[in-house]
Amino acid sequence: MAKRDYYDVLGVQRNASEADIKKAFRRLAMKYHPDRNPGDNEAEAKFKEAKLAYDVLTDAKKRSAYDQFGHAGVDGAGPGFGGFSGGAPGDFADIFGDVFGDIFGGRGGTRRSQRGVDLRYDLALTLEEAVAGKEVKIRLPTWVDCQFCNGSGAKPGTKPKTCPTCGGHGQVRMQQGFFSIQQTCPECRGSGTVIEEPCPHCRGRGRIQEEKTLSVKVPAGVDTGDRIRLAGEGERGEQGGPAGDLYVQIQVKEHPIFTREDANLYCQVPISFVIAALGGELEVPTLDGKVMLKIPPGTQTGKMFRVRNKGVKPVRGGVVGDLICRVLIETPVDLTERQKELLREFEVSVQEGGSRHNPQSHSWLDGVKSFFEKMGL
Repeated sequence: MAKRDYYDVLGVQRNASEADIKKAFRRLAMKYHPDRNPGDNEAEAKFKEAKLAYDVLTDAKKRSAYDQFGHAGVDGAGPGFGGFSGGAPGDFADIFGDVFGDIFGGRGGTRRSQRGVDLRYDLALTLEEAVAGKEVKIRLPTWVDCQFCNGSGAKPGTKPKTCPTCGGHGQVRMQQGFFSIQQTCPECRGSGTVIEEPCPHCRGRGRIQEEKTLSVKVPAGVDTGDRIRLAGEGERGEQGGPAGDLYVQIQVKEHPIFTREDANLYCQVPISFVIAALGGELEVPTLDGKVMLKIPPGTQTGKMFRVRNKGVKPVRGGVVGDLICRVLIETPVDLTERQKELLREFEVSVQEGGSRHNPQSHSWLDGVKSFFEKMGL
């Protein structure tokens, strides 16, 4: 059976923080853990599925590989199914030790570092830029350590103090009947320290927002919906954690002449009635110049002509696509009296030639006549 998307398993967005992932797993684990559902194989399977998703999405390297390649990026790279390798799920307290800390006498300690949030940047390109590829400069806001307090958040000349509530541990123990639960300290929010005199420049945050310029190499052949990953260029991590990634989302602007479908380019070419009837050559544009398109005599509107290798080379490899030209016969307008007279003379001569000049028209009229006869009209 196909594996479900790990984000769907936990019910979180793809940009969810580690804290959100832990919270989601805790909710599912409390519901499906085998110790709470003895003999329920379905509940155990759901718990194992949630534990596997949690193990992957809380590991920065595994999560990055999963975001890029899906299940193929992490299959075989870690422990067995949820780390259980087919065995028992383990003690209820051990499973949750790293989720909400020290249940039934489990682990404690200060708040762990957290990976920064992934960011997205929408990059609009012309069709020419997307097909040829280019290097572009982008500017985006980012958080950096405050240079006045060196990232401590405390007023210059002062230091953060040990939190009096948790004694610097970052967590406090709460007794709820039989349960002894260790939670994040509400005073210091898990940092283990408090700031009595905040830095006036960053207001105690320890970081300020600036703009940074990045160079993005756009490979040739990208299309709308493609994205480029810049590792470590996302939001700064907390407590020394790694930064998230930046995903540059490609959006190709509408082109006045061409439309793109996969590797092929399409364009409409208006031609005159005379060229359609007698044939001729037309100059048509391509993305790297122009070519001559030969129109055979008797060409009908809507006819497609293929110009080989004048399309797009796909970004993921493959043969270069084609340029496909669809001709449209343009009806002349604003005719002079002499031009109208010539057309009437031409129409008469065509009618005298019978069906050989207008085979489609005569075939259609024959069909209409047969239809009316069947209806008794």
